[in-house]
Amino acid sequence: MYNIQANESGTRSISVSDENLATIRRFSLFQLLIDSSGIVTEQALDKLRLNIRSLLTTPQGSDKQLLDLCIDVIYHSDMKAFGLRNLIALYEQWNKDNPEEPESAE
Repeated sequence: MYNIQANESGTRSISVSDENLATIRRFSLFQLLIDSSGIVTEQALDKLRLNIRSLLTTPQGSDKQLLDLCIDVIYHSDMKAFGLRNLIALYEQWNKDNPEEPESAE
């Protein structure tokens, strides 16, 4: 379990599990989320929420881990652009430390 800082003063935090991070990877939620400037804004958070909302309407979106990610992290009342920036940084580090296993061709 990881904690990300949700605001600049450090008074708010959001807990993120390995399962949440694996769900982000499985659904490629951060792919093409941030524009070329690399700045995480409220619009990026809105875009992420809209992407997830549209995923939830598909057969693949009726996934318990995706719902848990929404409830626990993405739609958390403290989640703002600052928290999303820290979540992206945590995900990038986690992704380096936990490389994806190649699928076996059987």
